[in-house]
Amino acid sequence: MEMTNRLRALLKTPEEEWYEGKVTHHDHFDVLDHIDDALNRVPAELAVEDRHWFMTSYFGHFLTMHRPVKFSGGVIHQLLLREVHHNGPSDEMRFMLGTNEVRFSKVEFYLITGLRFRVVPDTSHYVNVDNDLHHRYFGGKDEISSLELRDVLRLIEFQQAYDCVKLCLIYMLNWILMGLDERLKIPVWQIRLVDDLDAFDMFPWGAHVYSHSIYSFKHALDGRRERFQRRQQAKRADKHMQETYNIYGLSYVLLVRVL
Repeated sequence: MEMTNRLRALLKTPEEEWYEGKVTHHDHFDVLDHIDDALNRVPAELAVEDRHWFMTSYFGHFLTMHRPVKFSGGVIHQLLLREVHHNGPSDEMRFMLGTNEVRFSKVEFYLITGLRFRVVPDTSHYVNVDNDLHHRYFGGKDEISSLELRDVLRLIEFQQAYDCVKLCLIYMLNWILMGLDERLKIPVWQIRLVDDLDAFDMFPWGAHVYSHSIYSFKHALDGRRERFQRRQQAKRADKHMQETYNIYGLSYVLLVRVL
């Protein structure tokens, strides 16, 4: 009881101010099928080698996941409501689950995803690297949308060995692991980096994805309680009101952590 009371006192959102929420996530594990389909469309003389390269790449293990991958926005919302203040590192989170304080940090993220952590290098120098892949499929242009990448992956005939592998890696990074808004542009440095598959595999993607994800998780409820209360005052009779919001990053790791 003492532990529970202590945790309640540390809640960022007091229990009496909890509200219903509807969460939209952007880590689209359903597009694993798109990656499978793309690898299956590789010309026969390249298909075996391309699939082998992808499956042994740093992201390859995600393609072996059981499907469909279920998501529960309700669990995510209830978890975020239970976030508590803590004295640990600023890039970690703590949650009140029953009488327990549960940590979410780089350690748990690594154990769940297998993505490595190191200092993220300066990526600006990759932008100026000559890249045939960039020119073959995107005309060398500076802005490539996530939707354009999806269309290339689903519709274009692959011209050279490993082109499909490289595009699938960028697709998985942006549509699944980073959980980005689909309207955003693909960073050009990623297209340049992936042309060297060994360099791409050695990049500390765990640190990169975690940094983006933890920022999104920590700020997902910013201003939501106040907005919900204002709407509630304007529509007192609506008992089924929900606060709708987006969560970016690899939100599935939160579900794995607590379920």
